[in-house]
Parts: sequence; C-alpha cells; structure tokens
Amino acid sequence: MKILLIGHGRMGRLVEQTALSAGDQIGGVIDVGNLADLGTIGRVADVAIDFSAPAALPAVADYVRATGTPLLSGVTGLEAGQLAVFDELGRHAPVIHSANYSLGIAVFRRILGEVREVLGEFDVEIVETHHNQKADAPSGTAKLLLEAVDPARTALPVYGRQGVTGKRDRREIGIHALRGGTEAGTHTVSFFGPDEVFEITHRASSRQIFVNGALHAARRLYRLPKGRYQLEEILFGGNER
Repeated sequence: MKILLIGHGRMGRLVEQTALSAGDQIGGVIDVGNLADLGTIGRVADVAIDFSAPAALPAVADYVRATGTPLLSGVTGLEAGQLAVFDELGRHAPVIHSANYSLGIAVFRRILGEVREVLGEFDVEIVETHHNQKADAPSGTAKLLLEAVDPARTALPVYGRQGVTGKRDRREIGIHALRGGTEAGTHTVSFFGPDEVFEITHRASSRQIFVNGALHAARRLYRLPKGRYQLEEILFGGNER
C-alpha cells in the first residue's frame, strides 16, 4: 500500500514508522508548512491518511475531489458542519472518518447498542481521561460512545456538573473529561440502575493501537467503491452507512 501522509505530528510520524515497518510505501508527506502542495501533486498514493488538524480539511477535501484518492481521516475536534463534508467526498472516493481507530473501541461501540436495549431505564454516564496536552474536550471517542448509547439523539448531554443542579433528569447523559500526565486514553461508560451498576472500560496503553487500527482499515478502504464508510462497516461488514 502506498500512503500519502497528511499531518506529520506525533500520530503522523507513528503512522509513517509503522507503515514502513510493515512494508508499505510513503508516497508523500504533507504538513502545515507545505499544505499548499496538495493543490499541485496529483494522485501519488493508494490512500491518503490524515491525522492533521481541522484547519486543513478544506485543502484535503479539494484534493480528494480533484484526484479521487481514498481518504482515511482521524482528525478530531471537527464540528458537525465539517463532518458533513465526508458525506459529500464519498461521491468522489471511498472515505472514512473516525475519531478513534482502536479495534477495541469499535467492539465497545457495537456492544453498547445491545446493552442500551436491555438497560434502557438505567442512568448513563461517560468519563474520558487523556494526557495534559490534549486540546479538545470531550474527546472524539466520548462523542462516538454517546452516539452508540443514544443513536436517536433523544438524550440530554450534560458536560460536567456544578452548583445546585437539581435532581437528575431521566434523559441526561453526563459526559466528563479528565486531563493529566501522559494518559493515552481511558473511556468508561457506566449504567446506574436500582441497586446495581454495570460498567465497560477501554484503556489505551499507547497511540500505537490507533495507528494499527487505522492502517488495518486503510488496507480495506482503498479497495472499496466510492462512498462514505463507517469503521464498524469496514471491520464487521453490513450496511452501517
């Protein structure tokens, strides 16, 4: 697989190192300093892997439209309007965006849908923990877990609590962000019922798990027809678009 790497920070460099170790090729590297090169290089790879920043999305989108290069994006901190761009790009190439490429998180999300059906009357809280350098909160993964628990979006997300908040609304889902040290990422979803608590926790020991999952998905993505894909669809099959 030949990769166009967009974003050469910690994640981008780890993608590069892991891909080369696996025998893949790097067809080009784009970072902040040469972002304008996307408008001139043409198609140079089987797939573009983007771990840059939200500000780069317009240039990346223009590149996919112009070249039809499959795109795997792991950019976090995107707003709803920006996320909608990936649906449009699916008309030009196979495209996937996920805030978390961990295979364990993909299974986590799948399980949550089934748990919620059984424990639908339980109170739900989500807690995420990350290193002290993370710029956005809550994490993109926490948002993914919220979607898995509340696919119809009928809940009332509450981002932390302070002061006299009154009793808990039955529709609330609390989302809490902890920051400190070098924590790669821990996510817990708790279901609180009468006299019992059920919790699922996923812990990332390093960023390597996200890179491994992204490369695994990329190897499948670039062989697919044009379209917007979800990670679960690529990993488990079926139509989840």
